[in-house]
Amino acid sequence: MSLTRVHSGALHGVDAVGVEVEVNVRGRGDPKFSLVGLPDTAVRESIDRVLTAIGNSGLRWPSGPITINLAPADLRKEGPSFDLPIALGLVGLEPEANGAFKEDALEKCAVSGELALDGRVRPVKGILPLTLQAKQSGFKAILVPRENAAEASIVDGIYVYGVPDLRSAVSLLQGEG
Repeated sequence: MSLTRVHSGALHGVDAVGVEVEVNVRGRGDPKFSLVGLPDTAVRESIDRVLTAIGNSGLRWPSGPITINLAPADLRKEGPSFDLPIALGLVGLEPEANGAFKEDALEKCAVSGELALDGRVRPVKGILPLTLQAKQSGFKAILVPRENAAEASIVDGIYVYGVPDLRSAVSLLQGEG
């Protein structure tokens, strides 16, 4: 597998808009990252946070040129809430090293969360509109920082999984959580 898709969302005023995080690796070799899709500074800086969190969680990311696309491309993406979706996209590209995600796990849920360098998942702003958007888009579940789980649970009709760290999010997607 050379492409993973993780569903997330971006705040647009008081509402949220769905964002698809596409992570693609082209061949093998030295890692080189390209982040596209109108990311702001915090999103562009996420690569350093994400790679450090993956490594400190005992997980691996693929080697080779990697493109991360935040779609739709014409919507500005702000803040660190794309850290967890990007990390899961990268980890998902290395099933031999990290273990495979359960079939369709990434297609059934939305994801949002900031990563600390040690792999902890930090709370993000706007989790209520992000959860509403995920439900309205037909997702059955949403992975959020543990500290945001109570707020996200206000939305009926969607399972909320509050995760404390990247390793727990990976285990959940592998069907172990």
